[in-house]
Amino acid sequence: MDVRDKIYINGEWVASTGTGSLEVIDSTTEEVLATIPEGTAEDVDRAVKAAAAAFPSWSARPQEERVAMVVKIGELLAMRMDKIGELISHEVGMPMGLSVPIQAGMPVGAFTDLAQHVAEFTWEEEIGNSLVVREPIGVVGAITPWNYPLYQIVLKVAPAIVTGCTVVLKPSEVAPLNAFELAEVIDEAGLPAGVFNLVTGVGPVVGEAIAAHPLVDAVSFTGSTRAGKRVMVVGAETVKRVTLELGGKSANIILEDADIPTAVSAGIFGCFLNSGQTCSALTRMIVPRSKLAEVEEVAAATAAAFPPGDPFAEGAMVGPLVSAIQQERVRGFIKKGIDEGAKLLIGGAEQPEGLEKGFFIQPTVFSDVTRDMTIAREEIFGPVLSIIPVDSEEEAIEIANDSDYGLAGSVWSGDPAHAEEVARKLRTGQVDINGGAFNVSAPFGGYKQSGNGRERGKFGLDEFLETKSLQR
Repeated sequence: MDVRDKIYINGEWVASTGTGSLEVIDSTTEEVLATIPEGTAEDVDRAVKAAAAAFPSWSARPQEERVAMVVKIGELLAMRMDKIGELISHEVGMPMGLSVPIQAGMPVGAFTDLAQHVAEFTWEEEIGNSLVVREPIGVVGAITPWNYPLYQIVLKVAPAIVTGCTVVLKPSEVAPLNAFELAEVIDEAGLPAGVFNLVTGVGPVVGEAIAAHPLVDAVSFTGSTRAGKRVMVVGAETVKRVTLELGGKSANIILEDADIPTAVSAGIFGCFLNSGQTCSALTRMIVPRSKLAEVEEVAAATAAAFPPGDPFAEGAMVGPLVSAIQQERVRGFIKKGIDEGAKLLIGGAEQPEGLEKGFFIQPTVFSDVTRDMTIAREEIFGPVLSIIPVDSEEEAIEIANDSDYGLAGSVWSGDPAHAEEVARKLRTGQVDINGGAFNVSAPFGGYKQSGNGRERGKFGLDEFLETKSLQR
């Protein structure tokens, strides 16, 4: 068992002011994987004051030095990719074959690509007699989730420090070990004391203290919509900037002229990746009623090819969920789908056969789902797909937009231009057209209750900058 008994403040590993510890559970074995400090509001205060003290000198550093530092951090992180991938497979359950390139590789890329994004960004511009400049906002509180734990951390930490901000990070207590790896790398890289600080603990204590602290200038939060609303309320007391990347209930519209086998198979993968523990997962498949029988056949056959199993087994595609709480939550949604009259094609709420240990869920597909059913409206965060038949393209668009969320989406058509026309009508932050590839440089964020602000690429720098105009 890994015992982590220190937090990282002002360039040093120090003891928490509290005496409690939190257990980190292995999602596959249900055994205790590690313990971490249960941080306190006093720890947050120390970390924020260290970050505030470090801000003047760090923000005054030449941009080239800050860029060189984040690139160095990325290079050092790359040397730990296998270890980080394995850690996150234990914490979250993503199969190792996916975890190394996704859970470890994407964070490395987010650091090393920053030099290009900084070069593309407009830092100063002349507008009439004004010089408009972009300056670092100050101390940033970063509060991050467990599903893509290190990637979500890096999407905040890397652009914050490259723009000249200083950071206090609270990672998810459910999957925190990867954050300790990052802190060790940052320490090895020689980032000045106070620029990055790590305080572990629970949201109602550490998260609230970060959001409320008067010396925190901005909070960047990724997580549930419920928790994000709370962060916004607390942050409003000091009128600090709060950016949010929250939940989703993303629609996958398959039009009449689409290649059904390709579209449905890709949609299943887009729903089941990371055991469905993805905020942008394509969990609503909206299809023409005339194609429903064909869609059901392909969906059931494809889902059957995603058996849950040991994430460390070769070829594994679906591992366990992150925790017993999540497992019970997803089971509850599956039962509700059955109770409300959805047609169960494959899967169910029972523990998968042969997997007595671990927080496993059967990959599940429902059909004949209506827009008012719970499984069509609420974010499940598990491998559960709802197939919704419609009678027209207009109805498909209407149902896709009939959601509290607006994070992602997808459109499939034999006519790419028509697919783009439909995509433009969706009230959501990103839309894949005919399986368009994931683009790490494109902006990511949502409409409506999926949040505000954008992360990734040059767009992810805005969150950490203020705009000043100098009249001459």
